Parts: sequence; C-alpha cells; structure tokens
Amino acid sequence: MSAQWQSLVSQKLFLAGRLATLAGEQESPGDAEASLQGAIELALRGRQLILALIARYYQDKKAMPESIAALAEITGGCAEIEWLEALASTPGSWWNHLDQLEATQSEPPQQRKTVSNDNIIAVSAAPGPDRSARTLQQSLAAMKTFLAELGERHAEW
Repeated sequence: MSAQWQSLVSQKLFLAGRLATLAGEQESPGDAEASLQGAIELALRGRQLILALIARYYQDKKAMPESIAALAEITGGCAEIEWLEALASTPGSWWNHLDQLEATQSEPPQQRKTVSNDNIIAVSAAPGPDRSARTLQQSLAAMKTFLAELGERHAEW
C-alpha cells in the first residue's frame, strides 16, 4: 500500500518538474507565471503527501497530516520527525524553500512603487524566496532524493 503512496508522491514531483521546466521556456510572462505557480502548488501537494506516506509507514491508513507537528502527534514521534524538523530549520533546504514559497503563494502580490526621477533611490528589490524555475527544480530534486531515502529506510523493515 505504501508503494502506491510513494508512486503518487513521485507523480506529483514529476509533474511539478515538468511545469517548472515549461515555466523556464515560456516567452509570455503570464504563461511562465502560470506554469511556475502550478509547479509550486504540485510541489506543496507532494510535500503534504510525503507526510501522509510517513503516517502510513507507521500504520495510520487514513491520516493526512498538514504539518510536521501533526505527523508527530499521529505517529507518537518517529525518526522522520527529527529529519523533517532539521530540514525545516535549515535555510536553503527543500522544506524551508517550500515554506517560503507557500507563504508568498498564499498572499496577494505586494504593490511596487513606480520608478521616477524623484524616487529612484528608494526603489529596491522585494525580499522573498527565489521563485526561479531553476531553484524550484533543485528543491524538487532534493525532494526526490528524500523520497528515495525514505523508501529505502522502510523497505528494510
């Protein structure tokens, strides 16, 4: 049964990767943004399904945890919790990157100041996560590696 869940996660990550690739190839900014947002949403869904997969490894067949804390509550604590918490607290990790992307994806875009000769010095780049297709591809690759390692850990049992 967990093999089906692992396959579902892999499918979401594959589709997210394809959309991220398409985002980098689009000539229209609107099409590129749509592909990128779709890739981010699929990556976020893949992350949520990883939590569900871990819950299933620990025999909870119906759980759909929304967070690491919810997973810890369901499983009573497991080795994966420490692994995930380390990823969540490590800047630049795939989990941390997705947290940042989720925060920006869930808010309306910030209004930017118009550039004129009077305020050109005051205009700066808005801080936020790297939303490039290349960086998203790196996070997706790290997620795939995590998923493979997770599968290997539980295949031994």
